[in-house]
Order: sequence, then C-alpha cells, then structure tokens
Amino acid sequence: FPLAISTWSFVEAVRSARRALESGRSAVDAVVEGCSTCERLQCDGSVGYGGSPDESGETTLDAMVMDGTTMNAGAVGSLRFVKDAAMAAKLVLLHTEHTLLVGDQASKFAISMGLQGPVNLSTDESLGKTRSWVGNSCQPNFWKDVVPDSKLSCGPYHTSPPSPPLEAKLGCGGDSTSLSRGISSHNHDTISMAAIDKARNIAVGTSTNGATHKIPGRLVGDGPIAGAGAYADSEVGACGATGDGDVMMRFLPCYQVVESMRRGMTPQQAADDAIARIRRKYPDFVGALFAINRQLEHAGACHGWTFRYSVWSKGMDVVEVITVLPSD
Repeated sequence: FPLAISTWSFVEAVRSARRALESGRSAVDAVVEGCSTCERLQCDGSVGYGGSPDESGETTLDAMVMDGTTMNAGAVGSLRFVKDAAMAAKLVLLHTEHTLLVGDQASKFAISMGLQGPVNLSTDESLGKTRSWVGNSCQPNFWKDVVPDSKLSCGPYHTSPPSPPLEAKLGCGGDSTSLSRGISSHNHDTISMAAIDKARNIAVGTSTNGATHKIPGRLVGDGPIAGAGAYADSEVGACGATGDGDVMMRFLPCYQVVESMRRGMTPQQAADDAIARIRRKYPDFVGALFAINRQLEHAGACHGWTFRYSVWSKGMDVVEVITVLPSD
C-alpha cells in the first residue's frame, strides 16, 4: 500500500493520485486528484470540457466518487457550465445526503459550493466535430426505428407504424442486440480510477463527457452510477469500467466484479465473468474493466477492442501500462 489504478493509458492521472497517496491523503482525495488531472488534460477528448458534444453541439460532464469504507457516493450527471466535475461529485459526497445531482441544478449546486462557473464547456474543436457530423448525414447516431431513416439522414425524427423485420418475413431469427454505432475509445469513454491509501481504505472515481453525438436529454451513462462505471468496498476491492455505458449500466458490471471477488473469485475470474455476462446478451458491445482486490492483485477484461489500464503501487518507480486483449 498505497496503490492507484486507472482505465486506459492515463499515466498523468495515476501520477497525480500517487502524489496524493504518498503525501498521506485519503483514497477519496487521490481518485479526485487523478480524475481532475484528466479533466484538465482533456484525456483522449473523452474526459473534461471540449469533448463528446451531443447532437446540438453541447458538452456536458458526468462524474462519481465512492468511498469504499463508508459506502457513501457522490455524483453529478449532465453537468453544464462547470469544468470540475470530479470535484463537484466530491462535494455531493461530502456535503449532501444525496448520491446524484443532475443538469442545471447540479451546476447551480457546484457553483454555490465554490467551483468556478458558469463557463463554456464547448470549444472550437467540439463545435467543429458537430458540424462535420451533420455534414455526414448525422452518422453515427443513437436513434432507431424512426422516420426518416436514422441510418441515412439527420432528423427531426418521428415514429412510424411498426412493420415485421425482414428476418421475420424469411422465417429466421435476427440479432436484436447487435450494436453498430461506431463506438471507440475516442467517442465513448471514461476515466475510471481506484485507489488504496495507507490505511487500506479503497475509493473509486470516474469522469467523462459521455457519448459523442448523444441525443440531448440523455441523462447519464454508466460513469456516475455506483456499481456500473465503478464500485468499491474496502473489505473486498474495486472495479472501474469503460465503454458503451448505455449497455453496461444495465448489468452493473463493477458491482458484479466486487461481489464475485467477495465470493472467492480472483480479479481475473471476476473481470472475465462480468464481461461474459454482457457479451451473452450483447455480442457486439464494446467495453472493458479492471478489477483489484485488497491483496493488490489486479486484472482486466474487455470485449470489442483492445484495452489498456495503468497502475502504480508502493515500490514502483514508474506507472505501468498493461495491455488486455479482447475476449472471444
């Protein structure tokens, strides 16, 4: 002890968490420092301001902090006009009895608690990304079964009378769970972190600007949901996830990982099991997670892409980046 771990090659975030831990600060402080670093650096364009605009071109932020000793959590979703999403989540954790605040009210809370705002979260780059997307007939997007055909054109869309799918007419089964939205680590991603401090307390934190070109009004993905984007229990361990949050949040994969480790699975077994549960229902989903237990054993699992996670623990001179190949 101590230890810090993060999704992806977000080495600077882990270094920030390391500095906090080595100075004797708590695991909660460490994950907030790490996530905040990624927000400032706009890691991969998927964290912080100026990334992942919705269909209207606006960037909003989600974040969560969970204390695995008290099992308290604080989160913000669809945060507007405030850059410091992880810090806002920490303020929810420390100063309210709630778990999740959202939208304009979350922004008002954050500013009232001393965070800078209102500020514009959009940039020339994010607005340019929206213009290019519209110029490409709004592809890809998150609509389905609407008129005009969302695979061919922009909206506005409306519903139409249902008709039997081609597979039904041919008397064969179709895969209603396949996904084809062009999801990648650059348009549908999260920093999810875990830290274990010198007192062996465990905490997790997440921060993301969500899915690129999401439908305005999509409240949150998996990032700010305890058990989905991340989960911690100081008696057992922790998990952090990334990927298609709309699918992954339906399975609470990080809660599943921690509970599987509680029942005796290794981190690798627990990670593989959680991914397999999603893959059985959504064979084309894209996602990944890391798992770590109290013994500092860690592992990762993924599906649909190659995943990397970064880890540092006492005695290591540098942050190690570990590559995880996708499951079958």
